Amino acid sequence: MLNERRRLVLSALVEEYIHSAQPVASKCLVDRYKVGASPATVRSDLAHLEETGYVYQPHVSAGRIPTDSGYRAFVDAFAERSTPVTLSAEEVAAIHSCYFSLERQLSDLMRETSALLTQLTSYVAVVLAPVLERSRIKRIGLVPMGARRALVVVITAAGRVANRNVEFAADVSEAEIRDAETFLNGTCEGRLAAELLALDVAAKPIAAAVLAEVLDCLVEADEEQVYRGGTAMLLEQPEFADSRVVRPLFALLEDGFGMLRILDEALEASDVVVRIGHENTAAGLEHVSLVARNYSAGGTEGIVGLIGPTRMDYQRAIGTVRCVADGLSEALGH
Repeated sequence: MLNERRRLVLSALVEEYIHSAQPVASKCLVDRYKVGASPATVRSDLAHLEETGYVYQPHVSAGRIPTDSGYRAFVDAFAERSTPVTLSAEEVAAIHSCYFSLERQLSDLMRETSALLTQLTSYVAVVLAPVLERSRIKRIGLVPMGARRALVVVITAAGRVANRNVEFAADVSEAEIRDAETFLNGTCEGRLAAELLALDVAAKPIAAAVLAEVLDCLVEADEEQVYRGGTAMLLEQPEFADSRVVRPLFALLEDGFGMLRILDEALEASDVVVRIGHENTAAGLEHVSLVARNYSAGGTEGIVGLIGPTRMDYQRAIGTVRCVADGLSEALGH
């Protein structure tokens, strides 16, 4: 447990390292920050912080660098203080104006959100469109495509659309297609997609075949609805000069299913989720931090998030993610 002075020294060290990306010396902390202690006392505090795993010294005579535990203590400390958002009034207004008009396709809105997050923070933005598996079904459409084939179109309350071809074991008439469509809409409308698994449709073999395809296409569509932006920004950070660090991260960012699993935890959280360095269990994220929050849309949820170096500006990242998520929730909830 850190006393108040050591908390202050750690906070100052983290803030300095975030901005400089260079090991921080005790003299720098005394000269630039109001730590209320002499250089000798600060050196003693830094030695204690190193012993307890909050900072480390990359080599003898160098300053100190925060560890993942140091960043975690820093984030938890300002979260407890309910530190206000660090965005300017102009930036907050720009976020809300982005969602003032919804005369756009949902996919365009997700891309714009990704670009906005990157513009505000210079980190990699990850935006998950409203999750189909957790969406409420608005309508299921069936379009005959041949004697044994039909196109299934699923529309959710949040405005997401997914489609897929379904193959039948035998010839199916247009009248049977219409009957299956009417049955499915009467049975599925307003239900969460996850609830469709429990439906008993054994007596309706055509509807059963369609329903199986509906569930599969919802899962596939979610994998394709992770929007990314600002990936090249990582290459501007000194931490990612080593290609051995960057390569697995870039591979993960291109893996829609992998990102979906990583972001899924944020769907269950009531506020911003912060995962620092090795707190991330997925290979490729051990050298970065993830800041994410869910947003509501038509009875379902999506996620906005940022990925950056563990040396990220957490206060700004958290404030940005929270403000953008609130803006999306307000806009899509109407």
